[in-house]
Amino acid sequence: MPAMSEPPSTVSHAREPREAAPPGPAAPGPKPLAITMGDAAGIGPEIVLRALADPELPAPAVVIGDASWRAALAARLCLPLAIRPIADPQELPAIDAGEVPVLEACRVPPDLRLGRIDARAGRAAADCIELAIALALERRIDAIVTAPIHKEALAAAGLPFPGHTEMLAALAGVDQVRMMLVNDELRTILVSIHVSLADAIRAVTRERVLETIRIADAALRRAGVARPRIAVAGLNPHAGEGGMFGREEIDAIAPAVADARGQGIDATGPWPGDTVFMRARGFSEFDLVVAQYHDQGLIPIKYLGLERGVNVTVGLPFVRTSVDHGTAFDIAGKGIAEHRSLLAACRAARQLAGNR
Repeated sequence: MPAMSEPPSTVSHAREPREAAPPGPAAPGPKPLAITMGDAAGIGPEIVLRALADPELPAPAVVIGDASWRAALAARLCLPLAIRPIADPQELPAIDAGEVPVLEACRVPPDLRLGRIDARAGRAAADCIELAIALALERRIDAIVTAPIHKEALAAAGLPFPGHTEMLAALAGVDQVRMMLVNDELRTILVSIHVSLADAIRAVTRERVLETIRIADAALRRAGVARPRIAVAGLNPHAGEGGMFGREEIDAIAPAVADARGQGIDATGPWPGDTVFMRARGFSEFDLVVAQYHDQGLIPIKYLGLERGVNVTVGLPFVRTSVDHGTAFDIAGKGIAEHRSLLAACRAARQLAGNR
């Protein structure tokens, strides 16, 4: 992407005096979206800044991270952003137009090397997420939008979470959350997330599949789908072929579908995993596919384009969306990172928050 010719970013520590507000009560506006920094050694900070400079970003928004690090990066990218550090969340309603508020949650080490796993980057990313969760639980923000983190950096920092979803659930105090991936042609939700394939197979139980269907149905209804049509994928080739290729469909998946239908949910399946996503594409036959494990659901979504996908965590007491890609260490700092998935995540967060 060519560099922009506008003046580089500055950190604005002071504001001009504000004019007195006109008399009479003002209509309450939306609360900010909180956008977390992500792993500072990856492309997260860059795509956040590019999204903030994009006129399509739904306002208002506040970044959670390190203001000085952001300002230096914005200057290198020639992005015309006036970064304003904020120490107290109480200042959020007083942000002036044209400023990018950065709620200080961490300090990025000045010697951090881009494109490398670093425990300090993992700890800084976690600090941003923790503050965002606290703000969401206090209802100071409308939603959380997260830039990508690196799981090995989290582990190196001593954090016991394999990813965003598990961390969000633990800190929010809930235990039944699911990862939903959406774009403008397809939606999928996962029965299991960041576990080995062997553990994913063991997670295919009647109870867990049913709970996933129920969470999906509730999430789609909140999103405005009046009567969601939910397809449930099988685990084995050809959905088990009547037990010839495995019994998970017979013992767990089909009974869960029957239970869901008995609760008034329009769920069908198990359908063969190699064709059900084609039938759901464009929402022609189904509004969502329940995938039995991580790659079964993510490959179809990502094949349609990383810039279009949005990761939604359903089951939390607040809205959280994210990009559907990782930290991309191989291009970190090169100024070529694509921000459209983050922009889509911000739009989805604003829409979901409005529906709530």
